Amino acid sequence: MRVVAGEYRGRKLSAVPGMATRPTTDKVKEAVFNIIGPYFDKGVSLDLFAGSGGLSIEGVSRGIDRAVLVDRQLAAIKTIKKNIAATKHDDKFDVYKLDANRALYMLQSKGERFDLIYLDPPYAKQQIVANLAKMVELNLINPGAIVVAETNQEANLPDELPGFSFKRRQDYGITVVTVYRYDGKE
Repeated sequence: MRVVAGEYRGRKLSAVPGMATRPTTDKVKEAVFNIIGPYFDKGVSLDLFAGSGGLSIEGVSRGIDRAVLVDRQLAAIKTIKKNIAATKHDDKFDVYKLDANRALYMLQSKGERFDLIYLDPPYAKQQIVANLAKMVELNLINPGAIVVAETNQEANLPDELPGFSFKRRQDYGITVVTVYRYDGKE
């Protein structure tokens, strides 16, 4: 794995050891950023199931100001911190070892709001619609924010979600990338 483009382009990233985490391939990562826009002009991102941290590091490399990364596995947190160290910009990243639900409440208590959200949960534990509903309830998403959901073929995410516009769905083998834009509370 590597950073595909931007300030950190070409830097190698480590994968989380073991089989509990499935890293986003460079091909899918590059496709995600081609879909949502190759570069950003500021903003804050949230990766609720961060794994190796590759998506967030790519986003910061491409212009996101700050990334918040959450994972519940200690091995993932160690890998994220190692990968962030490769950027030499630790100050642009906040890393939390929490489960997704607890993290959302903690982020609300800190007054966080996000412009780009990555949701790539373990395929067997996909609760993306519920996660998004909770983020809306807790006022964590800025209007106009982009949501990138990475799932398997069985997920069947809906085209219509309250407060969101469906933008695109693309298949990459067993991986499906679905993109929404947050329009605001209905």
